[in-house]
Amino acid sequence: MKLSWDEEQIDLGERMRALGSELGADLDARESSRRLHPDDWQRCARAGVLGLAVPREYGGLGLDPTTCALAMEGLGRGCRDNGLLISLGAHIWAVELPIREFGTAEQKQRYLPGLCDGRLVGAHAITEPATGSDAMALTARARRDGDHYVLDGTKRFVTNAPIADVFIVYATVDPTLGFTGVTAFLVDRDQPGLTVESRYEKAGLKTSPWGELTLDGCRVPATHRLGAEKQGSRILRTTMDWERALILAPLLGTMARQIEECVAYAKSRDQFGHNIGRFQSVSNRIADMQVRLEAARLLTYRAAWDLGCGTMSIFSEAAQLETSESAVTTFLEAMQVYGGLGYTTDTDVERNLRDALGTRISSGTSDLQRLVLAEKLGVTTRARRSTTRPAEVTPHAHAR
Repeated sequence: MKLSWDEEQIDLGERMRALGSELGADLDARESSRRLHPDDWQRCARAGVLGLAVPREYGGLGLDPTTCALAMEGLGRGCRDNGLLISLGAHIWAVELPIREFGTAEQKQRYLPGLCDGRLVGAHAITEPATGSDAMALTARARRDGDHYVLDGTKRFVTNAPIADVFIVYATVDPTLGFTGVTAFLVDRDQPGLTVESRYEKAGLKTSPWGELTLDGCRVPATHRLGAEKQGSRILRTTMDWERALILAPLLGTMARQIEECVAYAKSRDQFGHNIGRFQSVSNRIADMQVRLEAARLLTYRAAWDLGCGTMSIFSEAAQLETSESAVTTFLEAMQVYGGLGYTTDTDVERNLRDALGTRISSGTSDLQRLVLAEKLGVTTRARRSTTRPAEVTPHAHAR
């Protein structure tokens, strides 16, 4: 695995960091209104963020996964709006990526340019009221009717749903087939029979909107089926490999910024005649924060490297698990460094902590990541008659 960057990659990371520092103005007000700021979304589009992994022929930058991870870490280092970063990741990895990998030439031309330049916002809808981590046990139905499919069902905890223009929706063509009946569809927001509601208020990531989809006799042209019929489980598995590897790359930058601020605070805050950084209880805490960051970073870039090599490995789940768990611990420790000040809204510590808690649920819970890891390692096996696949579980809602 390559562990060094060329000048072009370094420049990209710095440009993303500079862009990030210009985003997230009036963040407190945005959190109160529970909204993603459209101006920041468009600025990211103009800077190429939305098209990082999309081929140039469709308006993207066509970057490899490790370079994408570097860019997103840089963006996270500068941007304090963690909700915006999650929404960007959901759009890129759970919508653009599966269209890139499984879409027809017509579908790619129809959707990818608009998703890259900010004209379209994407959302990925799989979680249902009765399913979470068991994402393949769907009740949403897709019935073929001539040149159309008729979709019926409910999806919830869908990231970007309130602002999305196009949805990737999963439904089964035959419930008796279990995961082998699942099929994916591209559903436009104005499709008759589709209703989108914004009804969730979250503890964190408040600027990344969640919504609920109701499909009631929603007629979708057969040309909007993504991939082949009954290929939904493969599409989801591929999507999850990419999303779990890369959606939390910005969080590496957030942790790095938090550590940097903790160091500065520890050197400036005096207690008992010394700055608090001289006390081992504080200095050791910050050292451990840095070690956790480096471990999460290495796992993320190893996962990205494997994606670039076309290798199926354990590192996507390992990166998701380590980064999310490390972030929660890091921000808890940062609160201890800051003391009472860290518990107030005068710093970013409490916001980062609230936001990080949500990442332990995104793309499958931490428990689920361990389950998938164990299965990939051969520790556990699926029951022969099981109709679900633990390795093909909830995307980014994320358990959502």
